[in-house]
Amino acid sequence: MSDEMQVKAPESSAPAAPQAYGSGSGHSSGPRTGGRPAGGPGGRPSGGPGGRGKFFRRKKVCKFCTEKLDAIPYRDVRLLQQFVAERGKIVPRRLTGVCTTHQRRLTRAIKQARNIALLPFATRH
Repeated sequence: MSDEMQVKAPESSAPAAPQAYGSGSGHSSGPRTGGRPAGGPGGRPSGGPGGRGKFFRRKKVCKFCTEKLDAIPYRDVRLLQQFVAERGKIVPRRLTGVCTTHQRRLTRAIKQARNIALLPFATRH
């Protein structure tokens, strides 16, 4: 009798395999595993007791607002180069800390300086 059970067992499990692949649901029934390691977003350690993992970023203040500069001169290449990356791209507001109105004026001044060849459009690699 044990011989019959061994023979029938593989036959009964054989049709189940194509149904699992062809079910079409696309979702797994088990819990989701994998992806990221434990901790905060991106695998960084979360700030817990003891002060580990805490990082304090100082609030960026607009350079033009603190110096009370209204106009941003397009001829001042030294000033404009601080806001242009090494490859010639304009550095975004979130990195420089410049306010929205001054970022717009700064962008306009950089583009004017590029057009009259005071600043390069791009650098050669």
